[in-house]
Order: sequence, then structure tokens, then C-alpha cells
Amino acid sequence: MLKPLGNRVIIKRVETEQTTKSGIVLTDKAKEKSNEGKVIAVGPGRTLDNGNVIAPEVKEGDTVVFEQYAGSEVQVGDEKYLVISEEEILAIVQ
Repeated sequence: MLKPLGNRVIIKRVETEQTTKSGIVLTDKAKEKSNEGKVIAVGPGRTLDNGNVIAPEVKEGDTVVFEQYAGSEVQVGDEKYLVISEEEILAIVQ
């Protein structure tokens, strides 16, 4: 499994079925990637210049919305994950 460093977060993208206005279901190649995902792992937080660490606002299990082109996609085994910095997370879905 991946262990994020600093203020990075590991996210598993939540794939949603996308349809057109006329009701046609889009194939994987035609649809846009979702910008919603579930937090899998969280780093220890951001370290300030004075050495203090700011704890992350998200926790494992949270469902979040992040910037459309955020982070780097990595593959571990058969699973694809997104590694992003906490600043690229826009909101927690409640």
C-alpha cells in the first residue's frame, strides 16, 4: 500500500456513470474522469518553516471533491490511485 508523505493524500477515484442529455450512456473513453473520490491514506501534514506540523483537515474514509487535473495517477497492482496535495482538495462531501 502507499504511504503519503507531508501534506499529500491518496485518493481512489469514484467512477460515476455519465449519460448525455438524451439518455445515452457514455463509454469509458468518451466520458470525463470524475473529480470525486474516497480518501485512502493521509500524510502527517504540512511542516511550517518553524518546524511545527499542521494536521490535515481530511481523514481516511472521507469522500472529497478535488480539482479536475490535480495530482498524479499511480497504479499499484490492479488498482489506480491519485496522489494529490491537500491544497488541491476543494471540499468534503457530507
